[in-house]
This record gives sequence, C-alpha cells and structure tokens, in this order.
Amino acid sequence: MTRRELLQTTGTGFGMVGLSHLLQAAPHHTPKAKQVIFLFLNGGPSQVDTFDPKPNLAKFHGQPMPGDYPKAKQERGTLMQSPFKFQRYGQSGLEVSDLFAKTAQHIDDICVLRSMHTDLPAHPQAILQMNSGRIIPGFPSWGSWITYGLGTENKNLPGFITLCAGVPDVGAQLWSSAFLPSVNQGTYVPNDESDPEKMIQHLRARGGTTEEQRKRVELWEKLNKLQLTQSGPDAQLEGRIQSMEVAYRMQSEALDAFDVAKEPLAIRERYGIEATPDTSEMKIKSATRDGDFARGCLVARRLIERGVRAVQVYFGNDKPWDSHHDILVHRRLAHQADQPIAALLSDLKSSGLLKETLVIIGGEFGRRPWTEVAGRINVQNGRNHNNEGFTTLLIGGGVKGGMAYGATDDFGYQAIDKKVHVHDLHATVLHLMGLEHTRLTYPYSGRQFRLTDVAGNVIQEILV
Repeated sequence: MTRRELLQTTGTGFGMVGLSHLLQAAPHHTPKAKQVIFLFLNGGPSQVDTFDPKPNLAKFHGQPMPGDYPKAKQERGTLMQSPFKFQRYGQSGLEVSDLFAKTAQHIDDICVLRSMHTDLPAHPQAILQMNSGRIIPGFPSWGSWITYGLGTENKNLPGFITLCAGVPDVGAQLWSSAFLPSVNQGTYVPNDESDPEKMIQHLRARGGTTEEQRKRVELWEKLNKLQLTQSGPDAQLEGRIQSMEVAYRMQSEALDAFDVAKEPLAIRERYGIEATPDTSEMKIKSATRDGDFARGCLVARRLIERGVRAVQVYFGNDKPWDSHHDILVHRRLAHQADQPIAALLSDLKSSGLLKETLVIIGGEFGRRPWTEVAGRINVQNGRNHNNEGFTTLLIGGGVKGGMAYGATDDFGYQAIDKKVHVHDLHATVLHLMGLEHTRLTYPYSGRQFRLTDVAGNVIQEILV
C-alpha cells in the first residue's frame, strides 16, 4: 500500500483532505503580502478625470480626436476636457483630480498603473476578466486562486469574502471557485445591511444548543466520510465538508467581525458612516446610500485584522461608475468613495498592516476621452467604455509608492508605454503573495489551468 492510498483509507479518507490543505498552504517563495483587499469601482471610473491628467484634452476640447483612431471616427464624439481640477500631491508630485483629494494625501504610498488594458470593452466580459482572467464564465476568481494556494489564517472565517451593497454586474460568478474546491469559493455578504444578523443570514441555527449543533455536524461528517470511503477521493465533497466546518465555526467570530457598531464613533465618522451617538446604530441616507461603500471598507479592515486572506469590496449594485450620460456624476460617486478609501489606508498604515496587505483600487476598464453621442444618451456630457488604456492603483504589500507606471497617449485613450494586461496584474498580485503564477495550477478537463491562462508577466519595476 502506498502512502497516498494509506491516507485515502485511514480515517475514511480524511487524511487526504488534511494533506491537500497542507500542500496548498505553502507559498512558493517568501511573500511580501499576506492579505489582499480589492476595492472594485464597478462600472468603469474615468482615468482622465481621476489619476491620469491630460492637458491636451483642454487644448483640443470640442474637436475630433486627431490621428488614425477608427473608434473615435466611428463614434463621432469630440474631445472633452476634464471638468475636475488636478493638482500635485506629496513628495512624488503625482497629479490627482479633486475627486480623490483625500486619497491623494496617500499618493506617496500609491503606485499608479496608468497603462492597464483588457481584451473587450463590454461590462460582463471585462469584469469577468478582471476577476478571473477570462472573458467567459466558468473559471475561478482571483480570491479563490489565492485561498487555494495559501489557505486561510483564521479557521473561524472564510478565506475569501466579497462585500457589495446589492449585486455587481455578472454576479456570483465573480467570486466563484468554479472547478477549484468549493471551500475556496468567495463568501458573499451584503454590506447595505448594518445588522450583522442580516448581513450573514441563517448563521445561527434555529433551535438547539451549540452542543446539539456540534453533534449534527459530526453526524454529517461521518456520513460524508462514509461516502468518501465508498466512492474514493472527491474534491467537491471534500470541499463541502470543509465549508460545513467553516460555517459552523463562523458562529463564534463572524458576527463580531461584521459589527462596525463596535468601532468608536469617531472612527465610523472618519470612514463616512453616519451614526446616532446615543445608540451607535447606523443611520444611512436612503436616497444616496452614502454609507454602504464606507461600511464595506471598514468591514474589510476588520476582516484583514482577523486574518481573512482576501477581501473584495464592490462599490455598489450593478455598475454605478458607468457614466455614459454625464461625467459629472463621478463627483457624487467619488464623494462616497474617497473618504472611506483614505480612512482605510490611514488605518492600515498606522497599524503596520499596510506593509503586509496589498490594496488594489480600480474598475473593469476606464472611459474614452471623447463625448458619447449615441442616440440613447440624453445628456451628451459622458464618456463611453475604454478597455485600451485605464488606471489601477496598488498600495502596500511590497509595492513601491509615489510612482506612476506606464502611460497612455496624449489624450488618455490607448496604453502606449509599459502596457499592463490583466494577466500581468494577476501575475504580480500572486507574486507578492508568494505564489508564482506559472506554478499555481489545477488539473481540470484534461489540462492544467491557472489564473493567468498561458500569459502574464510580473511587473518587476514596481516591486520594493
């Protein structure tokens, strides 16, 4: 009998479950980052109105895009200068618009990737690619790959948690583990709720003591082990067994982790969450939902402090940053995003967690530098999708701060210098976490799959 066969049979197969977890938990090299927070501004924020200033837009305002740009001619829009003011911040002197004036206070800790590009300018395909590396569904998300490779540091909480006030475009596929073990699937939590009992529904079993729950879980384990003994190794069943264990253990820690009311009033206000001082209960403006993303950022910090490996916070339901009609809508959106982002970065830095936490900020693509004039547009002051050149921010976790990497053309349309594809971004994130993207693979359907498909290069120039 081989060692593998012994592990499959001893303890009715659970030795193999334990072995697989141990194998996954070892990084390929010494990591710079232990955890990741991805603040996803779904819908596509405009790079030329936030972190990629283009003086030529003012110079050629109202004129057609010069040069040979078929898309610009096809769409018949004219160049539009940014209505937002840019200024230099920090010792690095990088320019940021007044939309993100508070985040800009941290510019010396921020790496501005100005040459991002993706394969397609459609929301479903682009948001899938930013999350799974592919433009079609059915592939594991970035967080699932990380937890598959590294496991989790807190057995009482899921290793990968997704927060959103509502559901982003495409939905659950964005945090799916697909063909990876189901224990690596992201756990979705709606952060438009302030009561932890509502954020994580059905966490507490109705009726019965904790001991009775434990006995039920043990019975399920015995039945599942029996099936493993009869049918042989089953990655999905093993994943369900582990998921059941995590769900049981979450009762001891999850409600506390998601309860931002336990934070001091001053901290909640610093994130932009309104509160009633007498009761410390969250009081959200129903018209604008200003506190949703703020709560997500604060919960993300609390989860990272408790050892959750990967946290993703979507800005809001569907695709709120999709400003086709009027780019001035970006001001309202940035008002909801800027303050909590700055507060999160401040807290991570002051606690020392920023050194080992990689923070990613961006959307699925950017926006074009000319106005959109399609018939469905009622206010022709907006911008269409732009997958050919946009901006993503990286902070902490072994990334150099106070630098801009790559560049778009003079009008902010196409990435032309040091181009960064989504595969390159994913390869870099995995590298910072101690994982080599070419080695982090999983056998499925007759071949080895990985997050970066058959491409991707680590962006060495931005690493500390």
